[in-house]
Order: sequence, then C-alpha cells, then structure tokens
Amino acid sequence: MPALEIRLRTRTVESFVVPTTRIRRLAACCLGLLAFASARAQVATPPPSLYGEIKGTHYVAPAGRFRMTIPVLPELGGQIHDTENVVTFDDPVSTHVSVACFPLDLSNKWELDTRGIRDYLEHFFKEFVFPDFAQRFPGASNEASLYSPQLRDGALFVFSLLPGGSAFESRASVLDAPANAPAVAKRGTLVFVQNNCIFILTSELAERVTQRSAFQKTPEQENEILRARLVELANRIQVPKTIGAAR
Repeated sequence: MPALEIRLRTRTVESFVVPTTRIRRLAACCLGLLAFASARAQVATPPPSLYGEIKGTHYVAPAGRFRMTIPVLPELGGQIHDTENVVTFDDPVSTHVSVACFPLDLSNKWELDTRGIRDYLEHFFKEFVFPDFAQRFPGASNEASLYSPQLRDGALFVFSLLPGGSAFESRASVLDAPANAPAVAKRGTLVFVQNNCIFILTSELAERVTQRSAFQKTPEQENEILRARLVELANRIQVPKTIGAAR
C-alpha cells in the first residue's frame, strides 16, 4: 500500500473541501495506486478494506460523492483499491483505470470562474496532474489533447506517454524490446468538473504493452481507442446534486 494512502487514513470524512496544496499531493495517488496494482500482480496479497462501498454492481465513493457501475468482474480477477479520493479498478488481462474526485477549494473555484471551463481544465492538468507523471516517469510527454464541450458540460482529454509507467509490464505477451528497456505506457486522462468537484479519469492502453510490436496502430488510432474507453468510463459515473445523496 502506498505511503500516501496510509497518511490519508488520518483525515476525517467531514473534511469535504481539499486545499490546493492537498490536491497537488493527492493527485499523485492515481499513480501510487497504479504502482500498488503493479506490485500486486507479482506478489499475492489479501485485498485491502475499502474506503468506499460495494453495493451490488456499483462502487459508491466515500461521502457519497459519486457512484458508478464497476468496470471489472471479480470472477475474471478484477480487483478494486481505493483511498478517500481515488479508486482504481484492474484485472490481470487488459483493464487498469482510475477515478479521482476532489472537491474544489475557494482558490480553484476562483480559477474556474476566472478562466472558464476549458482553460481551467488545461491549467489543472498542467499544474496538478502532469507534474506527477513527469516526476515518477522521467521522459514523460503529452502527445495530444482534445476538448469536448458536450461531454459533462466541458471535458478535456489528454494522451500521455509514460516510460516505465505501465501496470502491465509483467503481463507482456510479446517481449521484443531489450530486457532492460521499460515499456512506454500510453495513458489517456479525462478531466471534468461536476457538482463543485473535479474528476480525473485515467485509462492505460494495455495492448500497447502486452502486445508490443504486434499492436499496430497509429498514434491517432490509439488516442481514439483511449478516448472511447474514457467516455465509456465516464458514462458509468453518477454524480448526485448534493454530497451524500449517491448512496
């Protein structure tokens, strides 16, 4: 379990507004959970208890901030790991996705009101999300971005290359790269604001690592696959009008 996840246990669920500095620290949790899932693939460990709740086929986030249909099946090895703000779903075959939800503090609300939704989402990704990618995975870069005004009243897609940042490295079926060369993961990120919370959804293109050179797609085709998967993930999420109503 990541050290960051352990520290989060000391927070109280009544603290709904996360300061900007805390958002910056917690944004790394998406990556921390990814690393945790990668380690779990190699060393079997008992599943940790959840901060959220499982209700039938749905995951309900802490404080009822959102609920969503679960995108993995336990009978196929699907597992769920979460903190108070981030949930990750993965399976041994092709799925590694995460959903992060952070209530906006006054500073971020001001940035949103001042910049407008598109500029704010670009600012948020640049200031809070990508720096963690770059710190953890030297050589990380963004291939392209796409803004959709229709999705969730404004949503930003960003497609990133992360050397050594794959959750599927140990599951690669075609190993045509040098043994000491880490796979370059491709991850799509979807960012939007709803109900005074910012959502950060991520999905890795597993085939790029598990199939290596056998996966023949152009960067544009890879981006479209990730975009479609992120839209499908977003469509699973229901956000209540008031916190606590998602239960």
